Amino acid sequence: MPAKIVLVEDEQNIRDTVSYALRQEGHQVTGYADGEEAWKALERRLPDLLILDILLPRLDGLELCRRVRARSESLPLMFLTSRDEEFDRVLGLELGADDYLCKPFSVRELCARVKVLLRRGVRRESEQRLRVGALELDGPRHTARWKDQAVRLTVTEFRMLQCLARQPGVVRTREQLLAESFPHDQYMSDRTVDTHIKRLRRKLAAADPAFAGIETIYGLGYRYAAES
Repeated sequence: MPAKIVLVEDEQNIRDTVSYALRQEGHQVTGYADGEEAWKALERRLPDLLILDILLPRLDGLELCRRVRARSESLPLMFLTSRDEEFDRVLGLELGADDYLCKPFSVRELCARVKVLLRRGVRRESEQRLRVGALELDGPRHTARWKDQAVRLTVTEFRMLQCLARQPGVVRTREQLLAESFPHDQYMSDRTVDTHIKRLRRKLAAADPAFAGIETIYGLGYRYAAES
């Protein structure tokens, strides 16, 4: 089945080029030139993957991301940005983006990243359900619960937490967490792991203010507390 992709990009030449390349890969692509127009369509139906420019007329990409994440934490989402400042990249990840690409970019690279995001978004029935203390992870359904309370996670957050919880007490390096959460992708930095861990802690603390299950091991990485 072809993936349904929504591309929100105000520069027509980029929108046309990316749309054409993704269609050549077999995907169904719908493009929008401004955030408000895209939001009206997304309110009606969410796609399989969303690609957003940050600087958009009427409704910027960051606000559009906030609105989309309020509806779905698991929708694979990638930002395009003409800015290379760390602020934009980190803020996008803080809001729930799974990936970002700075302009100018290679269309071939974008298509490769789209393929990775779509793979990560697929529910794999072969994944085992996992329970560690008060934490429950359901791989096939891609759901997380803490003390029987649902915790809404993005695809990347779920995979990172799954990687940690699979071996309680064992330190996982940032490189290991990147490999688990971003398979086949060599473009992510260590800062990406730190940003997602921060979001994971915040979401789990919202379910239980006493949550302290993800420990930082300075100079090494992170581990899931065995007693959690």
